[in-house]
Amino acid sequence: MATDYDSPRKIDDDSGEESLQELQTRRADTSSGSIDVDETDLAESIELPGADLSNEELSVRVIPPQADEFTCSRCFLVHHRSQRASERNGQQVCLECAA
Repeated sequence: MATDYDSPRKIDDDSGEESLQELQTRRADTSSGSIDVDETDLAESIELPGADLSNEELSVRVIPPQADEFTCSRCFLVHHRSQRASERNGQQVCLECAA
């Protein structure tokens, strides 16, 4: 069935007022539906600085620098050789530290 977009459309004045009233009642109803958060679950997920982590074990795989990488002598980060800016007194410096 084809639709004639040039023909006048029906406009219901009452439907706009009803929807406005419905929206206002929904708005009042949603403010009362707040989510209850269990404080103990929230407290367990937060780690405080200086907390005792002596019983915790970390397992991280450490990969040594590759042949095409270097360690910056200023920031001590491992960069690709394309990031090397200069070499001063035998120490390699990255582009960010040289700027």
